[in-house]
Amino acid sequence: MINPLRSLLIGALLLAPLAARAETHATCAGFIDSVPTVINTQGTWCLRHDVSTNISVGSAIEIGTNNVTIDCNDFKIGGLAAGIESTTVGIKAISRQNITVRNCSVRGFFIGVQLTSGAGHLVEDNRVDNSLRYGLYVAAENSVTRRNRVFDTGGTPGISSTAGIVARADIIDNVVSGVFCDHPNAWPTGISLENGDAGIIQGNRVSGLVPSGSGLAIGITAYASYPRVQGNHVTAQTPTAGIGIWTPGSTSFCLENTVANFQTARQNCGQSVGNLDFPTP
Repeated sequence: MINPLRSLLIGALLLAPLAARAETHATCAGFIDSVPTVINTQGTWCLRHDVSTNISVGSAIEIGTNNVTIDCNDFKIGGLAAGIESTTVGIKAISRQNITVRNCSVRGFFIGVQLTSGAGHLVEDNRVDNSLRYGLYVAAENSVTRRNRVFDTGGTPGISSTAGIVARADIIDNVVSGVFCDHPNAWPTGISLENGDAGIIQGNRVSGLVPSGSGLAIGITAYASYPRVQGNHVTAQTPTAGIGIWTPGSTSFCLENTVANFQTARQNCGQSVGNLDFPTP
């Protein structure tokens, strides 16, 4: 005899993902069904299927007002068709307040997500791949970039510096893998904290940086006052010309990081505690 309670529990588990998707859609102010588009109304804007564009300049999604959430529900915004000389941005906002970008797969743009100026942004749980210059660029005060996966960044001809994540924000629990340049002297960077005060770079994993010529690979860098760089794992498969963790201001806290196969494991850390390097100096 089938236990009625067991049947009820199984049914609830099977329906749970659908219910979650429906609940997300129920909170949407509107849907983004094609790109390029401009969002000028506050609220949560959602994807309900993959979208793509072949434009080579501009933005796939331009955010023109404050207090906007882009929730892609794990659908894709594609820009690969524009080619390697594209300057198109996947999701862009300039001088806005309180922008959230979550659950998006952003592929093949010059910059995957660009939130410049303004404040209070949140970029979380996205997959950004095949960006030509930067995967994520979040240059805004009081912002957070967390739990994103940034893969295979680089490819614009003639550019010698690329980066997976560039942010004036707390940068937490991200994965950056594969950063390269189409240039004879390549300076790839995994994560860069730019011009902030007391920012945090914590729990990130960086790998697959490919320098060339006179260039150096930089795993994590913090151009900031009193940043905390803690619990990050920066690796290369073979001995690599470059610096695992670089904090140029010498007022940083480098704690419990692990660095493998970089020519210089750490440089300019003001306070350094509990870090491990391989090979050991």
